[in-house]
Amino acid sequence: MDKIAALRANIASVYLGNSRAIDRLIVCLLARGHVLIEDVPGVGKTILAQALARSLHCSFGRIQCTPDLLPSDITGVAMFDRETGHVTFRRGPVFANIVLADEINRATPRTQSALLEAMAEATVTAESEVHALPSPFMVIATQNPHEFEGTYLLPENQLDRFLMRTGLGYPAAADESRIIHQQPARTALHALAPVIDGDDVATLQREVDCVRIDQSLVDYIIAIAHATRHHPQLQLGVSPRGALALAHSARATARCAQRDFVVPEDILENVLPVCAHRVVPRVMDRANGVAEVERLLNDILASVQSVV
Repeated sequence: MDKIAALRANIASVYLGNSRAIDRLIVCLLARGHVLIEDVPGVGKTILAQALARSLHCSFGRIQCTPDLLPSDITGVAMFDRETGHVTFRRGPVFANIVLADEINRATPRTQSALLEAMAEATVTAESEVHALPSPFMVIATQNPHEFEGTYLLPENQLDRFLMRTGLGYPAAADESRIIHQQPARTALHALAPVIDGDDVATLQREVDCVRIDQSLVDYIIAIAHATRHHPQLQLGVSPRGALALAHSARATARCAQRDFVVPEDILENVLPVCAHRVVPRVMDRANGVAEVERLLNDILASVQSVV
């Protein structure tokens, strides 16, 4: 079985729900990106993240975000050793291949910012010393919608570090019935065995880098990004980092489909999860903000000359 298919099947044996969400996590992994899973409590955000982590023969770190969490609880802390007379750095949970930041928007903005350097550069700076994070490195963050009580809205610079933001939705009736009977979080999740290791992930990531993307498709991505920057209802459009993220995601999607070239559908498949959290409407409706942004992006896609 193809390694990507084996990984997908392993996760799906535990997460009984939205198969598209599984594919998006795998795309983020292969594109060397991070993912933010945003949805209401109880739909399986943490289970999905843990299922991916347990499916990889890699190190795993979990950060349970709370209002009293400190930045050093994430990155680590420098400690003075009286016996040796030296300062040693005790590494935090961010020093792992797969890091789950559970309920990230329950941490204060100061603590959230501790992840910025790690997500952008795969390093942690402490006491003027730079510590490299292991490779592969991926942050999977979960959060409840920001209008829930006791949460802090992630700033734009933090959101921009996530390759994708995705929701899960409620499972279909048949899947919910399986969840009730099987209780995978209490049974199958703990027995889940890894199906690929870090070297396999690195190989797949290099294969994604080699996926060809025609210049016409690059122009299509740029046209979409420019349209968001000049849309009268958007205050902030897709940045060059966002356009690059869309290209990376399209390449990873093509590799998941066992192709070595990108087709227009690979781009269209990723526009909403890659771009929706990177744009800011001029008038923000907190109750329907995500739906409104997605509507605007769909209007932009309809207006940009397609190469499909």
